Amino acid sequence: MAEKEFSTYKGKPLVRCGDELYYGSMDEKFVIRMQIKTKKEVNGAEIADKVAIQLLATDPDLSPRKQLVKSSEKNGLYVALDIAEVWLDRALKA
Repeated sequence: MAEKEFSTYKGKPLVRCGDELYYGSMDEKFVIRMQIKTKKEVNGAEIADKVAIQLLATDPDLSPRKQLVKSSEKNGLYVALDIAEVWLDRALKA
């Protein structure tokens, strides 16, 4: 079976499904989930406005409540991605 190629951001997989984005690899201990809460129109293009960010443990034996390590909400996808990268790097190094 061929391995699927994903888009990457700063060397880590970035996968989008609708208004949810996952950053990082499910093979690691942690992954980031970003949910686009609201969008706005800028110059005829629809862009993410409010984005919820969650640092999640990937251990399937944990309850969903215990999988959530950290969460926040930011204005704009680029700000959310920057925070996501810092959180994920720190969590994976710990």
